Amino acid sequence: MKITDFKFPVGYYEFHKDQLFNFQLNRWHSWGYARLEDMKEVGPKINSVGDWKNEMVKLAERALQEDRLINAAFYFRAAEFYTFTDDPDKEILYDKFSDLFYSIFENEGIERFKVPYTDGFLPVIKISPDGESKGTIVLHGGFDSYIEEFYSWMRYFSGHGYDVIGFEGPGQGAARIKYGIPLDIEWEKPTGAVLDYFDLDDVTLIGISMGGWFCLRAAAFEPRIKRVIAQGHAIDYFKVPNILAQWTMTCFLKIFPGSVNKMTLKNIKKGNMEMWSTSNLMYIADIKVPVDAMKFAFQMKQENIHPELVKQDVLLLSGKEDHFVGVKLHQKQIDALINAKSVTGRIFTKEDQAQNHCQVGNAGLALETMLKWIEQC
Repeated sequence: MKITDFKFPVGYYEFHKDQLFNFQLNRWHSWGYARLEDMKEVGPKINSVGDWKNEMVKLAERALQEDRLINAAFYFRAAEFYTFTDDPDKEILYDKFSDLFYSIFENEGIERFKVPYTDGFLPVIKISPDGESKGTIVLHGGFDSYIEEFYSWMRYFSGHGYDVIGFEGPGQGAARIKYGIPLDIEWEKPTGAVLDYFDLDDVTLIGISMGGWFCLRAAAFEPRIKRVIAQGHAIDYFKVPNILAQWTMTCFLKIFPGSVNKMTLKNIKKGNMEMWSTSNLMYIADIKVPVDAMKFAFQMKQENIHPELVKQDVLLLSGKEDHFVGVKLHQKQIDALINAKSVTGRIFTKEDQAQNHCQVGNAGLALETMLKWIEQC
């Protein structure tokens, strides 16, 4: 059985002048799936979301011809990432990514499961260590990730002796695309279903990006979670913008909802880059009206985590220069966990080369930090 040895390169590069494109180009490279020279080549060719899809598909097809299958799989995923949900190519690209991913790694010890949930299933992959297991780590993403993206992370933890279970919850990956299960902020429900399925009662739960909010919410209601790692999340997503932006947003949503809906839908149809996140939120939550989707997102606030109910050991990881979630919310999250068994926080800096969202630029350091904390708990 051949086991892919992933390398986590260190460094955050300027592949593109627009951070929304640049971060994603760095993401695939930082996690060990994309070649540096490919990202350097493609960045200058991208001026729109249409360019993004076309150029990433070209990279994927060339990688296929050159038998660089891991690169090809994740370039198809990259192409799908910024493809709007009304584009018929979106699911085609997803299928190309998924089919290629599993054809590559099917002989590397990945076990695949479908956990029954509501009227569908939660997709799950599991990787076991070679020897005796030190314990179980359960891992999931957040707003825009698929569980296969964290394969290199899962392999890292299994290589250090842990059973690792990765799952897609409501609104994520195949749970949404193939089974139509929309996002639900009550994350204890899908997490509990996974724990039930594998008969687990002592796990470390890792939530990445918005998944950090989800995993803390799950921990508040699920005592089988003993350790929690939240990376790159906001305790309250309404508080991510500055005070003026919060006030403006509230006024527009209350006073001019019709205008907001009309303008947003028009810009989504145009493929406006700034509207991608709203379009994706509408899709994963299965909400047709932009204003309703925005109001749904604002449910992800501090009181709905119920931080006073979190009684586990908690590790919080933030980036000093996170362009999605300001570091100002890091200490607020620590202060809110008043009944946790322990709370450890770390803010990564430019000196670490991990100052960005979810430590893209030095994923290896983030994983090492998580592993050392788990083994000290």
